[in-house]
Amino acid sequence: MSHDPHGGLTGWDLEGFHSGGDTELWKRLGAHVVTVHDDERGELTGTRFAVWAPNAQEVRINADFNWWTGDAMTRIPGTGVWATFVEGVGDGTLYKYNILGADGVWHEKVDPMATFAEQAPANSSIVYTSRFGWGDDAWMEARASKNMQVEPMSIYEVHLGSWRKGKTYLELAEELVEYVTWQGFTHVEFLPVTEHPFEPSWGYQVTNYFAPQSRLGKPDEFRYLVDRLHQAGIGVILDWVPGHFPKDEWALGRFDGTALYEHADPRQGEHKDWGTYIFNYGRDEVKSFLVSNALYWVTEFHIDALRVDAVASMLYLDYSREDGEWVPNEFGGNHNLEAIDFLRYVNRHLYERVPGVAMIAEESTSFGGVTQPTNLGGLGFGFKWNMGWMNDSLRYLALEPIYRQWHHHEMTFAMVYQYSENFILPISHDEVVHGKGSMINKIPQDAWRQFATLRAFYAFMWAFPGKQLLFMGQEFGQRSEFNEAVSLEWWVSDLWGHHGLQRLIKDLNEVYREHPAMWQLDGDPAGFSWINADDAGRNTYSWIRRDDAGQQLAVIVNFSSEPWYDYEIGLPEAGTWTEVINTDATVYDGSGIGNFGAVEATEGTWGEYPAHAKVQVPPLGAVILRHDGDVADGAQPRRAVESASDGPEAPEVSEPTEEAEVSEAVAEAR
Repeated sequence: MSHDPHGGLTGWDLEGFHSGGDTELWKRLGAHVVTVHDDERGELTGTRFAVWAPNAQEVRINADFNWWTGDAMTRIPGTGVWATFVEGVGDGTLYKYNILGADGVWHEKVDPMATFAEQAPANSSIVYTSRFGWGDDAWMEARASKNMQVEPMSIYEVHLGSWRKGKTYLELAEELVEYVTWQGFTHVEFLPVTEHPFEPSWGYQVTNYFAPQSRLGKPDEFRYLVDRLHQAGIGVILDWVPGHFPKDEWALGRFDGTALYEHADPRQGEHKDWGTYIFNYGRDEVKSFLVSNALYWVTEFHIDALRVDAVASMLYLDYSREDGEWVPNEFGGNHNLEAIDFLRYVNRHLYERVPGVAMIAEESTSFGGVTQPTNLGGLGFGFKWNMGWMNDSLRYLALEPIYRQWHHHEMTFAMVYQYSENFILPISHDEVVHGKGSMINKIPQDAWRQFATLRAFYAFMWAFPGKQLLFMGQEFGQRSEFNEAVSLEWWVSDLWGHHGLQRLIKDLNEVYREHPAMWQLDGDPAGFSWINADDAGRNTYSWIRRDDAGQQLAVIVNFSSEPWYDYEIGLPEAGTWTEVINTDATVYDGSGIGNFGAVEATEGTWGEYPAHAKVQVPPLGAVILRHDGDVADGAQPRRAVESASDGPEAPEVSEPTEEAEVSEAVAEAR
């Protein structure tokens, strides 16, 4: 052999990997079609295979080109990486690594750096070279200059495998894009698309961190889906899982017969609740692997943000552990200092490397500084899910209206800590599974009141400080819990109540996008002030939203079953306040109580405000008013019942079936 047996990969190339500084590891390890020079035969094309297994006694490559009999790989001097170049092998090749571990046992493993893999239950890695040509240049150029914290962000959370069961990436690129565009969401968030063998895990137990799941298509077909979303003006958020990984014998666990990616001590290296391994964040090679993986999705797939799953489990050494089941840090505390350093590293690197992206934390504790910059001692995330707001809100909604007055401040408490972090308000998949019930079924009483309450709540959520996230199916009031094994119940979206709710979400998103007062100053106290936070007796909340150009919106939300006629509120300006949303409009299947399109505010002190007005507030309804100054001569305000947008109907997704059940209490509730 007169050519490099390692396909041009050297120990010099791997120095960054071993020091924790290689953040593009996918370019070095894994399978790559390359051309090498042979002194006798000239240029040779084949595939270079390279894998990190420092404690292995021997490594072989088992593949379809050698009938799975195993060809020996050799160690690159001075490294723990084994490599080989195989002439004539290219894309589509199936392969695995057969590793004689330090324990003296042969372990057949998939490639940790594989960019494509077989569909479960098969699991071979597949040699794959992307040939995709992106068409989202305008989106990417604009993204680089944006700061998502002062941009609109209305997120539709999607499990791609069951949004419409059986649809591929290519089909979703047509149908999902059309639907999200019609609904008006600014972003989609995908539950993990990384390869995982157990479908009910929803992707949160990852076996191939660099490979999109092949159930739905090839990697370039997933790129096509992202590209189409971007061309439609829709951002893409991807759930990312660096907190733990499953124990499947053929995946990362005990990779070379030792605890390579994970801690060896189960008190540090295993999640009891989930039956998974915990990454060893203090090992430089593991840091290179994970930071590279985050950058890979952002650069190679143009992902706009990563939502980091289960951050709390990473931050605390005693997470879900009893005394004696965890190892304190060097200072005797319960913070995982290595994980904290890793999170700061990955966040800082992505923000510096790819301007305009965002990192989002699902963090359920009161850990300080999650969204503070790393140079100020924070973790460096751009956003944090507001789990406190979510829990308080859902607990409040589950109460009978008559009891809500004694829990009134559960809906206002989030403003006490609103400016401590940059928040996203999540109604995620976690809230509609495992016996928790769907959003519509969390609410008591009959169908009319359920739908009216949910419409009022969504208006509350869209108008409250913080970005919004809503899980698929909840926008049209699906009654069943999320089930990954079946499609959403699209047939109900044509029925009474369901269609009105879906139409409201469309109009809320339209009003949200058009009014910077609803998003521009989410993290600035200047963007919000209460009108009345204390009207517990009438289950009613009212507040003002502002932008930095002086636009002002007034929001009044009534969680009582009674309408409030001539409900007086204070306002910052006299003049016309136009009704831009009324959740009781008939087009939303409401009763039609409203303000004929506008209210007039007159001068005169009301509390801290210099003007006041009387508003007709519907039962279990919300009204959003925009200050438009003096009424123009001859102008006629619109009726509230006609205020919904007259855009196109929802894209057809399936044939409707018969109505399930419509409450007999409609007239009574009016």
